[in-house]
Amino acid sequence: MIRARLFAALMTVLPQHGLSRLVHRLARWRWRPWKNALIRGFIKAYHINMGEAVSTEPDSYASFNAFFTRALAPGKRPIKTDLGTILSPVDGAVSQFGTIESGRLIQAKGRHYTLDALLGGDPSLTAAFTEGRFATLYLSPRDYHRVHMPCAGTLKRMLHVPGRLFGVSTPLVAQVPRLYARNERVISLFETDAGPLAVILVGAIGVGSIETVWAGEVTPPRGQRIRSWDMRNQAIELAAGEEMGRFNLGSSVILLLPPDANVTWHETIALEAPVRLGQPMAELADAEADSGAIPGESHDGLE
Repeated sequence: MIRARLFAALMTVLPQHGLSRLVHRLARWRWRPWKNALIRGFIKAYHINMGEAVSTEPDSYASFNAFFTRALAPGKRPIKTDLGTILSPVDGAVSQFGTIESGRLIQAKGRHYTLDALLGGDPSLTAAFTEGRFATLYLSPRDYHRVHMPCAGTLKRMLHVPGRLFGVSTPLVAQVPRLYARNERVISLFETDAGPLAVILVGAIGVGSIETVWAGEVTPPRGQRIRSWDMRNQAIELAAGEEMGRFNLGSSVILLLPPDANVTWHETIALEAPVRLGQPMAELADAEADSGAIPGESHDGLE
């Protein structure tokens, strides 16, 4: 416990963004001796199963970042697109899941943070998910780091909320107050057959950038203001299991579901339980598609 507290205190005073910008550059350095040694050392340290990747040869990747965000070989994660099923969008582990009670989400035992803070203080978005359900999924360094759709949806809005870059490992999540609502994050809001869905990609120290398939690299930006894009006229529709974004080095994903979705969690979903991309997480019973429609607002434009 003392060690965890000291580690959390150290993370508070570290130049988090400066270190992450350095990692961003080093992870993209294409000098062969550097990137090959880094990739091979990482595979050994974290016991990476290269047999699942499209390219199984470590030296074939142009950079460490290309290796870290490697694609899976076809068929390695079968996707069932049953209507009313919420799929795991990632390979990872369940940090927390449950109901958003009184506008608060569980971060760890004895620690909570508010839905309003997580969503950047937007009251219309907060209202759409109040008393809904949530799941927080942690991606470890050894995991596959692309993020896919938990169900079919149409993109309505995207926000980038600047913030800190605390690590999201279990010891830090247990020690740092309101971590997920303080860290930088990209919020993608979809309309689905179950109503509104939020897929939130949370940054962490060492995460050089967060990307989406429609906007490319969203972070790191310049400035500290919240950016918002109204995507209602873009007609971006993604199928269940389709890639929607990725971490250039790892972090966590938070899913938000509306209160009318009638969620039944799958029996395999439990605290710290591993999940795999495409694994059923929850079933939704008779949710209204137009419940809690996501309001659009544009503060900035995609470039």
